[in-house]
Amino acid sequence: MARFRTWVGIAVAGVLCASLAGCSSTGGKRAEDARKAAAAQGKAAVNTPRWTFAMITHSGDGDTFWDIVQSGAEQAAVKDNINFLYSHDDEAQQQAQLVDAAVDKGVDGIIVTLAKPDAMKAAVARAVKAGIPVITVNSGSAESKEFGALTHIGQDETIAGQAVGEELNERGKKKAVCVLHEQGNVGHEQRCAGVQETFDGTVQNLYVTGTNMPDAQSALEAKLQSDTAVDAVVTLGAPYADTAVKARESAGSDAEIDTFDLNAKVAAALKGGTLGFAVDQQPYLQGYQAVDLLWLYKYNADVLGGGKPVLTGPQIITKDQAGALAEYTERGTR
Repeated sequence: MARFRTWVGIAVAGVLCASLAGCSSTGGKRAEDARKAAAAQGKAAVNTPRWTFAMITHSGDGDTFWDIVQSGAEQAAVKDNINFLYSHDDEAQQQAQLVDAAVDKGVDGIIVTLAKPDAMKAAVARAVKAGIPVITVNSGSAESKEFGALTHIGQDETIAGQAVGEELNERGKKKAVCVLHEQGNVGHEQRCAGVQETFDGTVQNLYVTGTNMPDAQSALEAKLQSDTAVDAVVTLGAPYADTAVKARESAGSDAEIDTFDLNAKVAAALKGGTLGFAVDQQPYLQGYQAVDLLWLYKYNADVLGGGKPVLTGPQIITKDQAGALAEYTERGTR
């Protein structure tokens, strides 16, 4: 079985018809400490004006996925002599208000996620009208250009889902449950739809309340108890993988648990065989490149991607690769 496959080649071929969206995972102090330490040790590599860039994401509180994105952005900001401002809200209307606040401050650049693009459209348009360059990251590739952003950086979610479907085929799976933990997130829908496109077996979507882990566990446990034919569970964020493992154990199921996104706990579970595989979209790279590309635009009017998204994944990570990544997951950059 081919391992550690990078799907960027597939993504380039499919990027005209696919979209991109967000994800999440929870936890946090280790990544926070690592990020602060790394940023403190950095030194500016340029003598350009000290511009101010704001990143506004749809992250909830205590989300380690976004800790990693933020870590990458902060490291690039140190190098580029950027005053970096980070804010977030998992409610789309509040996230839009944070964008409006950044515009009112007169920042020199904005990085924003579009997990729920309809709610963000007016705020992004206001930033563009004010002459503030915008880069979208992680979610919103289909809407990014339409909204006036310079480019989009992240993983193509449809293609990532297709990669999962192919991996499930190679593992001989026949019936999968795709667990959606955030209703209204277009990227999550795209992931599960992508799985359905390439998986030879059947896929059922299971909607759970991501903000209530006990309820999410109970819902999946009930599903596994009522349908013993399910041999694979795909979660859309790292913390939900652990919840799915607990549900499997309570249900007495033999289903394999696989997940989108990587963190230290997922890497350990992969190495220990508790999880089958994970899909990594390199969140550190998303944050780092977003700041770097805004700096390049301000400094030299450069735009990367040729009008197409700049892809950071997906990459299938299995037990064989988990150990090799331990150094990076432990320091909070993978």
